[in-house]
Formats: sequence, structure tokens, C-alpha cells
Amino acid sequence: MATKSEYLEYKGYPLRRKDNLLFLGDMKDKYIIMLQILSTKTVKDMEVATKVSVQLQRTDPDVKSRDRIVKKAEKDSLYVAMDLATVWLTRALATAE
Repeated sequence: MATKSEYLEYKGYPLRRKDNLLFLGDMKDKYIIMLQILSTKTVKDMEVATKVSVQLQRTDPDVKSRDRIVKKAEKDSLYVAMDLATVWLTRALATAE
């Protein structure tokens, strides 16, 4: 019997949200993605992200927080940002092994 994950997943990676921050990936891995919703607009009574910051970060606690950022970009929708994030994370984790 398959066990049910206690977290949401996106394309096989754990996804966690805290306010306007989303974290994609596992902190046990070498890299994670941090997505920050910078602005939103209302579409039919629902808030939709219109500007999202994407950062590929190292998870090494010995590195200064500003030195953890490997790549960063801004996108105009959450879907495009999530798509870019999974590509970056998949490639970073594949080369880290």
C-alpha cells in the first residue's frame, strides 16, 4: 500500500508555502528553489501572481545567506516561474551527485 505524503508535491519535489514564499525541494538535498510572489492582481475574486522571483539556492548552512544564491530570475506568472524552477532544480541536483 502506498503511503500518502504529508506535503504537497510539484513534479516530484516537495512544495511548501509560507505567506508569499514557496519552497520547492528537500532541505536534505544540496539545492532548493525559493519562489517569492512580489505582486498579485485579482481575477474573478481570486488573487493571481503577476510577478514572481525565482532563486536557486544552496542548502549548506555554513555559507552566508547572500552567497547561497546560485541563480535568480523574475517571471510574470507563477506557472512560468514553477516551470523554470523545476528545470533549474533538476539540473542542479543532477550535477551535484
